Amino acid sequence: MAVLPPDLDQATFARVLDEFRGAVGADWVWSSDEDLGPYRDSFSPVWNTDEERRASAAVAPADVGQVQAIVRIAARYKVPLYPISTGKNFGYGGPSPNVTGSVVLDLKRLNRILEVDDKRNFALVEPGVSYFDLYRYIQERGLKVMIDCPDPGWGSPIGNSLERGVGYTMPFFRDHYGASCGVEVVLPNGELMRTGMGALPGAKTWQEYRYGFGPDPAGLFAQGNFGVVTKMGFRLMPLPKHYRTGLITVPKRRDLVRLVEHVNFLSDSSMCGEPVYGSPLQALLGNPDFYALATKPGGPSDAEMDAAASAAGLPSWQVELQFYGSEETTKANWELAKELILSDIPGAQAFDGEHFPLPATEEQLDNTGQPYRTAIKRRAALGVPSLGMWRIVRDDGHVGFFPVIPRSGEAVFEAQRVLGDALREFPFRSYFNATTAPLNWHPFTFQMVFAPSVKKNDPAHNETVNRAMRKIVAVAAEHGWGDYRAAPIYQDDVAATYSFNNHALRRFLEQLKDAIDPDGIIAPGRGGIWPKRFRK
Repeated sequence: MAVLPPDLDQATFARVLDEFRGAVGADWVWSSDEDLGPYRDSFSPVWNTDEERRASAAVAPADVGQVQAIVRIAARYKVPLYPISTGKNFGYGGPSPNVTGSVVLDLKRLNRILEVDDKRNFALVEPGVSYFDLYRYIQERGLKVMIDCPDPGWGSPIGNSLERGVGYTMPFFRDHYGASCGVEVVLPNGELMRTGMGALPGAKTWQEYRYGFGPDPAGLFAQGNFGVVTKMGFRLMPLPKHYRTGLITVPKRRDLVRLVEHVNFLSDSSMCGEPVYGSPLQALLGNPDFYALATKPGGPSDAEMDAAASAAGLPSWQVELQFYGSEETTKANWELAKELILSDIPGAQAFDGEHFPLPATEEQLDNTGQPYRTAIKRRAALGVPSLGMWRIVRDDGHVGFFPVIPRSGEAVFEAQRVLGDALREFPFRSYFNATTAPLNWHPFTFQMVFAPSVKKNDPAHNETVNRAMRKIVAVAAEHGWGDYRAAPIYQDDVAATYSFNNHALRRFLEQLKDAIDPDGIIAPGRGGIWPKRFRK
């Protein structure tokens, strides 16, 4: 099903493609349905409907000069471009654009690792570099740094950080955009710009001091559409000498409140890495009586949940902690964690996990032979990229809604009730029940998870998913919980919820977009930011 860029006829588009071929070579421009298959959102709940966003072509430059040439050609013909890094943003739209007919600007050939320094602990890479590539580069050279990677590892550090993606190690490093430092970008007019110290010719600290002098526009390129990022720096974690885990359980439902407060202290003091919360009571959800209790409208009482936990002989909550450092410091931090929590929460128990020197062996990476199955993704927690996440993908994929909530037990209880009730009309109510645990990916907030599966051959199911997604975005916003990341088909819904003072933020960003890209050459609509040409 061929599509054209907005406002272009077939003959004009053919000239555009010829000019693209002249810029990058004929082998690196694609426009047939078969070739564009990989540029569709394979996890889309609107697959094969009029709402699906489809590209008209894709072009893959080899260097920054070719990126500039493509942007200038697109600007002459007013063809919207949709830049991607490795195109693996599955669950959030994959490589598909916001505007049907856009040309995907595929940056996979810009795949150079320009520098890794294990004395000053940074890397400078291009967008086509994957986490696998960066990990192999470090290992082959015996460099003493650790990457913080998401799962799966075939994504790009640049692409993931620009989506404000997250990882699994220490607080500073698992906020991937927060750990970035220095951006090179091709602007909508084809001009090249560097932010921070990179704007100073010959600067020696581009990856160490992100601000430079004056306003710092680097944040505009995260989930934005103000340019095409062609280089980006990242702070890297020095390779620790030792790794340790421990598990703490608490018996009562309300114990989560104090448990979270203590873990917040440990995390904010840089004593532990990502905490992984869970509820052993989830094992009871297969029991119809317990399921009815856990999904009760308005939520069950604390007493009802405590009685169910006591009858099953299970604790209500657990948290797995992980520690990085020397053997001595990891032990000391684990002992402090036990002292803080066990002395304050009656009935709390602590269980020593593994501890071993780094780098880990293959057996340690696989986390085999443990007395309990940990929730931590072990390879990612040790900076080793993998494709293990694909084990959880159901049906033909899923879409993701991850509302940001306060980092407190009370907020978790409220989100369980509110979001559970919001989904009662849909067959997804088990997502938010009295055992639903939060994620602590972003260092200073919790996130909840709604990730319903999609089925390409079941339009009725997908339509239900689509309605549920739009409803839960709105209900969460009514309670002050905003989504942090969204697929193109939901970005307008999410952006509309950030509506303080009659959408002052959106209006400000639209003014900027109109000033530098009024024709919408770079990703119109991305992040809910529309230029004049497309705003209607």
